[in-house]
Amino acid sequence: MIENFYLGMLNTKDKMAPSYINNKNPKYLEIDGIFYSGILVIDYYREYSDIIFKNLMHTNINMYISVFYEKQDTYKTIKSLTYFIGNVGVDLKSGNTNREDIDIAAYTYNDAKYIRKEMQVNNEELYYLYTYVTIIAESENEIERNINKIEGILQSSGMATRKANFRQEQTFFSCLPLMINHEDIKRVSRRNILSSGLVATYPFISSNLCDEQGIFIGSNIYNNSMIFVDRFDREKYKNANMCIFGTSGAGKSFYTKLLILRCRMLGLEQYVIDPEREYDKVCKNLDGILIKFGPTSNTFINILDIREDSIEEEKGFLTTKIGKLRGFFSLVLGDLDEEKIALLEEKLIEVYREKGITFDDASLYKQDEKGNMIFKSSKDMPILQDVYEAFEKDEKTIFFKRKLYPFIYGSLKFLNHHTNIQLTNKLIVADIYELGEDNLQYGMYIFIELFFDKIKKDRNVKKAIYLDEIWRLIGVTSNQFVASFIYKIFKTIRKYGGSAVAITQDVSDLFSLNEGAYGKSILNNSSIKSFFSLEEENIMVLEKYANITEKEKIEIKSLKRGESLMFIGDNHILAKVECSEEEKNLVTKITEKR
Repeated sequence: MIENFYLGMLNTKDKMAPSYINNKNPKYLEIDGIFYSGILVIDYYREYSDIIFKNLMHTNINMYISVFYEKQDTYKTIKSLTYFIGNVGVDLKSGNTNREDIDIAAYTYNDAKYIRKEMQVNNEELYYLYTYVTIIAESENEIERNINKIEGILQSSGMATRKANFRQEQTFFSCLPLMINHEDIKRVSRRNILSSGLVATYPFISSNLCDEQGIFIGSNIYNNSMIFVDRFDREKYKNANMCIFGTSGAGKSFYTKLLILRCRMLGLEQYVIDPEREYDKVCKNLDGILIKFGPTSNTFINILDIREDSIEEEKGFLTTKIGKLRGFFSLVLGDLDEEKIALLEEKLIEVYREKGITFDDASLYKQDEKGNMIFKSSKDMPILQDVYEAFEKDEKTIFFKRKLYPFIYGSLKFLNHHTNIQLTNKLIVADIYELGEDNLQYGMYIFIELFFDKIKKDRNVKKAIYLDEIWRLIGVTSNQFVASFIYKIFKTIRKYGGSAVAITQDVSDLFSLNEGAYGKSILNNSSIKSFFSLEEENIMVLEKYANITEKEKIEIKSLKRGESLMFIGDNHILAKVECSEEEKNLVTKITEKR
């Protein structure tokens, strides 16, 4: 009775089993409406200089591939080869057979001698190799079309094939992860191979990338595998920096917005320098802070602020700040020789001293109403007008005063204010579009310096800074002080738990300063590089500074919108950036908040 009870129960095997299997057609199996058809590889080229399954792995056709290796007994193999060589050698000497037989015998005789030599002298081992392929499709027409395509790929790679007609079931089982090498098909597909030749049959050569904690990027164009990248994985990547290059309309901005969206969902701190007003929509939809900075805005940032988070290593606050101000004033005053640099530093030290700030870090602290020591606020710092007045008092710096005039009384006077904003959101976008073409570099430098100070605040928090149109700060229109500061960010941001992202469409301008030294340094200090479609001129520049092959040059030029050649660590992958409709709406449209 108990046996009858168990017979009526549903077990795991029953749940996994298909509802029906149709094996009446010799060309394929049909299992629950899905068609399966097999191919047997029956012969190979005698010599290969590449991975033999490479072209097969790069297709996007659904298939199972099974490769079996059977190691043969070395002693028995050498004994059999010696016996064969002796017998065939006698036949070759006797010459009693026709000419065709002699040629075939000589052919196999030399092969046998070669295999025996490799086994005896070079310690090679002999294996039997079996290769089976099962193609999967949803219709008879599709299975027929795909089986012919796969056969063509295999034959063009130097393999002889045979359709597994009347042996579909055996081939299907041999391709399942059951370690079944069915006897009915072994005989026809068995081929000898030495252990050194096994390297050419290595199947895992497709550039798949799936970091466990990564965010979704898109799909591999060659094989449709999904790409997940965790740029903050310190064990896998030397840093979390990125370079995103692409011509206008290639998809680089959309890709950057997707990164911002997906990192926002993971709670990362993100700071964006936006010179082209491209990120305001995604900022509003993600409840970030949008700072519009320009002549008509009421948002002010004081470039002379010393922030509590700005200290680096063992350097003092004022020492660090003066180093950064050299970069800003080099943009304002032009190239500075050693004498002018000394004069500038003298006046900056004087201006801070008048506010009670010296090289003693204790001078940056004051008592609050309760008697507690707190760091001085922006209102305790000098502003550009204080520097202007210091220049005015000394005849040696009158030239500096004239250059600074627009920042005090002219079109850039909005820079002559104390900071009036508190930046506490995890997503902050600095919109500097209103500054105009000639003044964008000032706004970019001010916000990069501000955001970098925030990045240094907590090393245990993941954060990223996005530098759109970075060529403005390290290209020919910039100077060595500024470019060195940007390079320093890319070189040191890793130890603060940060990621710097360089974005540009003007690749040639990126490498125009100091013979491309700074652009090359940023490229080399970025573990992840995304090259969207580029013009021929930019591809030639990129070839000079990046390790791209001739094939990759052609691929970059022919990429469609949203497609990218990605260098991720040691992997080079052709990727198609993908997103959901909801993500697309969030990064491209203004949605009403309720």
